[in-house]
Amino acid sequence: MQLTVPIPQRQDAVLLPAGIFQWTEDEFFRFCQANRDLRIERSAKGDIIVMSPAGGYAGFRSGQVFRQLSVWTDEDGRGVAFDSSTGFPLPNGAMRAPDAAWVRLARLQALSRREKEQIIPLCPDFVIEVAPPSDTLSSFREKMYEYRNCGLQLGWLILPATTQVEIYSVSGVEVLTAPAIVIAEGILPGFKLELTSIWEPPF
Repeated sequence: MQLTVPIPQRQDAVLLPAGIFQWTEDEFFRFCQANRDLRIERSAKGDIIVMSPAGGYAGFRSGQVFRQLSVWTDEDGRGVAFDSSTGFPLPNGAMRAPDAAWVRLARLQALSRREKEQIIPLCPDFVIEVAPPSDTLSSFREKMYEYRNCGLQLGWLILPATTQVEIYSVSGVEVLTAPAIVIAEGILPGFKLELTSIWEPPF
């Protein structure tokens, strides 16, 4: 099976309503593989959201957060960092692809080789999402609550348009305004995200 999806001009995403395709998980994975240039997610209701490639600022910002998380992860050694091309099917039926994610090594080692090669069947311990100005903020907040309800320990929603960071943890939500650095506590002790280049890209 192969299906490619063109994104119409002046449209950020295409929504394929639940029920249009009766796909198994393997078929959905092959659909994602056939459209690697696109970012694909699935809602808990079964709607498939096909998003266009990122613009310059969005791509730079998501690249920055993943790079910093990846460098820290390599030094720390207790987990694995994943970029936005990695999908995570959640217990509620959704499949999400955060800008950056971190999973404890022990949880990944418990998976089979096949599970590791395909869409990783677990909710990350930590995620970072960067909201482009053109996207609906409510949809990002819904995703953050969804992550948390599915087992996420800590999540950061970065809002470049307002220079704010919303921190989602098991204890609630905290909002920081124009922080230069965000420090992870608990699950990722020692991880610090530099935000200067996120607020003001060098181009």
